[in-house]
Amino acid sequence: MTHDNAFPFLTVLVLLPAGAALVTALVPDGIDERLRRLAVHVLGLGASLATLALAVTVAARYRAGNGGFRLVTDHIWAPQLGISWHLGVDGISLFLVLMAAVLFPLVMLVGGWSGDKAATAWLLLLEAACLGSFVALDLILFFLFFELTLVPVYFLINGWGFANRSYAAIKFFLYTFLGSAFLLVGIVAVAFIHEHQTGHLTFDLVALSSTRLGTASQVILFLAFTVAFAVKAPVFPFHTWSPDAYAEAPTGGAVVLAAVMAKMGTYGIIRFDLTLFPRAVVDLAPLLLTLGVVGILYGAIVACATRDLKRLVAYSSLAHLGFVVLGTFALTTQGVTGGVVQMVNHGLIIAVLFIVIGWIYERRGTWSTSGLRGLQRPAPVLAGVFTVAMMAALGLPGLNGFVGEFLVLLGTFLTHRWWAVVATFGVVLAALYLLWAYQQAFHSEPDEQTAAVPDLTWRQGALVLPLVLIIVFLGIYPKPVLDRITPSVQRLVEHVDQATGTHEPAVARGTTVSHTTKGSRILVTAQHDTVGP
Repeated sequence: MTHDNAFPFLTVLVLLPAGAALVTALVPDGIDERLRRLAVHVLGLGASLATLALAVTVAARYRAGNGGFRLVTDHIWAPQLGISWHLGVDGISLFLVLMAAVLFPLVMLVGGWSGDKAATAWLLLLEAACLGSFVALDLILFFLFFELTLVPVYFLINGWGFANRSYAAIKFFLYTFLGSAFLLVGIVAVAFIHEHQTGHLTFDLVALSSTRLGTASQVILFLAFTVAFAVKAPVFPFHTWSPDAYAEAPTGGAVVLAAVMAKMGTYGIIRFDLTLFPRAVVDLAPLLLTLGVVGILYGAIVACATRDLKRLVAYSSLAHLGFVVLGTFALTTQGVTGGVVQMVNHGLIIAVLFIVIGWIYERRGTWSTSGLRGLQRPAPVLAGVFTVAMMAALGLPGLNGFVGEFLVLLGTFLTHRWWAVVATFGVVLAALYLLWAYQQAFHSEPDEQTAAVPDLTWRQGALVLPLVLIIVFLGIYPKPVLDRITPSVQRLVEHVDQATGTHEPAVARGTTVSHTTKGSRILVTAQHDTVGP
């Protein structure tokens, strides 16, 4: 763990958007409306861009190494309660922070909220909570950020969503709030057990990782933590709130929900479950692998049957998060690395898909494929952007979606090959429903109303172009990302191995991903001199 006392990068990263949210909310309503909207727009976009600049600085300062936490800030917050302001970033959280920081200013610009004081304040507060969740190393601090996300999302859906927004907002809030109750009980239980063993009350993750827990205790606490994370992600069968929330949320809200907030759930599983409950993780891995595979197939099958583009993407997201679960509980370096990469790549892909679907709705007033025909002819650039994101979502080699899925299936095949074989059918089904949706919406002869649809404006093209370029870049050259993620994942897998007396398969320990592509193929090389007996 490396402390950086020169400048509290992570503290500022979290507090900057939170402070900007407060300032935005305090902008007086009595001033001229145009001036007020301009001030709100400048405050919101300026704060989110400054946060992005700080996240890029954090990423630039992070060097691949032993995979430990960097840029650590650790201050006692409430000594009698054992709560500390403990923040740190490693390879697992680094690119989730960067992804969130990239997407929030984009949401500010494409969400139709420019100058809206309430929406801008809620978005900034949500950004602070998401970033805080990814860097918090104190469990109570993490829980506060984790819970704080519920409030802004509820108001964004309920205030700016579509016809059934009130139902979707309440359903989202109740499901996630109930799941979080289990998490709080689990956090307090772990801390009290640690206090009983050491005489010291703390909620610090690093300290709690050495707590001795019996098998039964680990299983119960693992389930308490995982229920909350599975609802947040969502993971099958805790997903039932997500299709309604994604469909009824405004475009910006859907992007944040699917691209950023969903990753808080899968990140929590990797960061906290694998660290605190390694024995339970190993024992219950078959159950979670099964849920992951069922989620992949169920999400893909339902997506094949839906005629609603937003719900199709929502069920597609369920399938992709199933791959994250699959890679995580494969408990191999390749599998967990693939799961982390998949989280980042899925966030970028799903953001482009929801943004494009939002633009389609603005032009045609519907996202039902039965009402969309021949969009490719009047709007070829719009069709081209959708095609790139669609191909990345189905895992086409050369685009970023391929990298994570490949590593997940490779890592899972080493330890649980039949789960990997069944999950492969999800890739085939993804090609089926995504290509079918594209054919329905963009091919055929357009009707008179569709023929008059305008193509992307220069401003819209400029907004989405960076995401498209990142999708292509990470598909061709994932080395910078993998170089930083892999060491942290290796430390985590070794921690599980040491705590449980299990061992990653020799072929997995002796096989490394070269982090480059040749043609469209990730090169995997065996290092036989490092293979154990």
